[in-house]
Amino acid sequence: MDRVARNRFRNVTLENRIARGFFTRLADVYQRHPRFRSLTLKDLTGKMDVQTTFLKAISRGKVVVTYTMDGPRVVVRADFRDLEKRGLQKIFMLNEQGSKFFREYVDSEGAEFVDTGIGAWDGISAKWACLKILNGEFGFRLWRVEDSVLRRGREFLEGSLDWVGLDYEVNPGMDVFEYVIEVLDVH
Repeated sequence: MDRVARNRFRNVTLENRIARGFFTRLADVYQRHPRFRSLTLKDLTGKMDVQTTFLKAISRGKVVVTYTMDGPRVVVRADFRDLEKRGLQKIFMLNEQGSKFFREYVDSEGAEFVDTGIGAWDGISAKWACLKILNGEFGFRLWRVEDSVLRRGREFLEGSLDWVGLDYEVNPGMDVFEYVIEVLDVH
């Protein structure tokens, strides 16, 4: 991605440490307290007249991603060797789909959630996690991978946000990250 999000309040860019700290704390409250999830950060900041713009960022290099089909499995390999890692704090590998289609979450520990119950950016401790359509006929599964954090999330806001996913937070010191997307089809 070659864009950086910047918040603006009317004609003032909120670049200072205090403003960033406020939005970081707001995001933290949103992620840690389920009762606030009926509000979206976009709704809340919109009511405060804070707008987000995306500015072109300086390139940090390139990431080569290779997808290899192996029956019902997709092997994803991301090569970070041409990426400038100095000062890099996190790398995310997003596996996201439309929230209206994949509406059910299940995992190897027996957790089951539907729609908003899936949460937003929650860590997964189970060996594997799966997103599927409600009747269970189709879905996909990801496995926890060493030196990464597997997360689940879902957000829907009409005309603005529509995603559900199983995402990895990858150790930024890695040169290569590889994982498998297992496509589940009961037919």
